[in-house]
Amino acid sequence: MVRQKIQINKIDNLTARQVTFSKRRKGLFKKAQELSVLCDAEIALIVFSATGKLFDFSSSRSMMQLIQRYSVQTENSNNQSQQPLLINQAEGTRHDMLNKELAKRTTELQQIKGEELEGLSLDDLMRLEKYVEGGLSRVGKFKDEKFLNEISTLKSKESELMEQNARLKEQAERYEGTRIAVEADQGNSASSITNSHSFACAEDKSDSDTSLRLCL
Repeated sequence: MVRQKIQINKIDNLTARQVTFSKRRKGLFKKAQELSVLCDAEIALIVFSATGKLFDFSSSRSMMQLIQRYSVQTENSNNQSQQPLLINQAEGTRHDMLNKELAKRTTELQQIKGEELEGLSLDDLMRLEKYVEGGLSRVGKFKDEKFLNEISTLKSKESELMEQNARLKEQAERYEGTRIAVEADQGNSASSITNSHSFACAEDKSDSDTSLRLCL
């Protein structure tokens, strides 16, 4: 015969309900003990009857140790499951803050340029005016410093060029003096050679005349 399935519904008869509770509770505790022994598992069962009476089973000596272990494990599991959600929430909050900061800085930049001024109060306009004036003052000081640095650099270059020109002029003068001296020495040497040649010719001529006279 096929065993018919019993429909799981609340038992209306109070006596039958209490008998069924007692039988099933004992069977449940027995199955829990067998599972603990067979599989070396730690099991804790807590049951409250309809009248509020407590029944419990623990595979270890202390029910509280298992409850504490369960609490710690549950807390860790909840933290791990909530961690990605918390990270996403933090990233979303940070993204929103960056967007707001970007929008604020963009508006401030436009106001410095003289745009988006309609919604500003008189105090805001005066504060913006002081801010712009301070910025212009700093820009002017920085520009003056730039000019002074460039002037100093140009003066240094001018001094270097003047020194180079003086050295080149000195070298040119020395070269010119050396050239003139060499040309003078060459002129004196040529004159000496010419005079020596003329004297030799004169001597040769004198000797020739004497020979001619002797022959005659």
